[in-house]
Amino acid sequence: MLHYIINLIIFIPITIILIIASIKLTKFNSDNINKHKYVKVLERTNLNKDTSIFVLEMGDEGCVLASSPSKTEKIKVLSNNIKMPAIGFGTYKSGNEDETAEIVSYALKVGYRQIDTASFYGNEIGIGKGIKNSGIDREEIFIATKLWNDEHGYENTIKACNESLKKLQVEYLDLYLIHWPNELNAETWRALEYLYQCGKVKAIGVCNFKIGHLEELKKTAQIMPMVNQIEIHPLSAKEEMLQYCQKNNIQLVAWSPIMRGRVFSNELIIGLSEKYKKTIAQIILRWHVQRGVIPIPKSSNKERIKENLNIFDFEISNEDMKIINSLNESDSVSVSGVPDNTTYLKY
Repeated sequence: MLHYIINLIIFIPITIILIIASIKLTKFNSDNINKHKYVKVLERTNLNKDTSIFVLEMGDEGCVLASSPSKTEKIKVLSNNIKMPAIGFGTYKSGNEDETAEIVSYALKVGYRQIDTASFYGNEIGIGKGIKNSGIDREEIFIATKLWNDEHGYENTIKACNESLKKLQVEYLDLYLIHWPNELNAETWRALEYLYQCGKVKAIGVCNFKIGHLEELKKTAQIMPMVNQIEIHPLSAKEEMLQYCQKNNIQLVAWSPIMRGRVFSNELIIGLSEKYKKTIAQIILRWHVQRGVIPIPKSSNKERIKENLNIFDFEISNEDMKIINSLNESDSVSVSGVPDNTTYLKY
C-alpha cells in the first residue's frame, strides 16, 4: 500500500505538468532543431494518436518540451476504414520480370508496404514474385493495380481483375483502380463495386479523373471512389482537386510526385534541400505528405529507394510549404501525354 501511495505522489504532479506544458509545446521540426545543438532525448510520451512529447536536453538551454508527428502519420485511413501506407513504391517501367522481382523485394525489405502497379505496366508477374521473395507477410503489404483502357465494361472488368490476381499470385487486391476515365465509366464502376462487395478487392478507386468525371460518376455510383490517383508535383499542385477530394472523403494519390526529376534543378528546392539537410526528392515527397497526399515515387536505384522512404523524421515549416506551393504553374503541366480511348480531355 505504501509503495502504491508513493507512486501516486510522484506520478500525479508529473502528469499535471505534462498536460499544462503540452498546451505550449515547442514544435519539434527542422526550424528549431537547426537553431539549437541537440544533445539527447530524456523522455518520450505519446500525447495522442497524432503527437508525441519529447523531453529534450538542449545544450546550455536546459530541458525543453518538444512535439513531433507520431508513427500514425505513415498511415492514411480511407473512407471505408482501410489503412493505406502514406507513401508507395511505383513500378512503372520497372524492367523485365527478374529485375522487377528483385527491386520489389528490395523495396519491401527496406520498409515499403505499398506496391503500385497496373495491367498496362506488364509487370504484375514480376511483382508477384518479388512479394513472395521478400518474405513479408501478404497481410502487411498494400497492393494496388489498375484496369487499362481496353478492359472497360462490366464483364471485361471482372475478367481483367481476375487476371491481375492470378499474375500477382494473390487472393485479393488492396486497391483496384480505373486507370483512365472512359465512356463506359458507369458500367465499369458497377463491376468494381461488385468486386469490392464480394471481397476480391478491399478498396476501389480511380486514376486521372477530373472533378467533372467524379461528379458524373456520382449520378450512378452506389459507392464513391475511396482514392483518386493523379499527376501531382510542385509545378502542378492540383489544389482545387485536393480540396474537392478532402471535402468528399477521397484520398488523393500522386503519380510522378517528383516530376521524373525535372524539378531537381529548381533553385528554391535546392535551397530547401540544403536548409533541411535532405535530398531534393525527400523535400518534395515530404511536401506531398504534409498536404495529405500519398506520393508514389519510383526508382531502380537502391540508395534512392531507401532515401525516398526516409521522409518521416522532419517537418517542412509553413513558410517553406508556401515557397514550394508558389512553384505551381497550372493543372495542365504534365510529364506525359494522354493515351487513346479515354475521356480525360472531356472536362
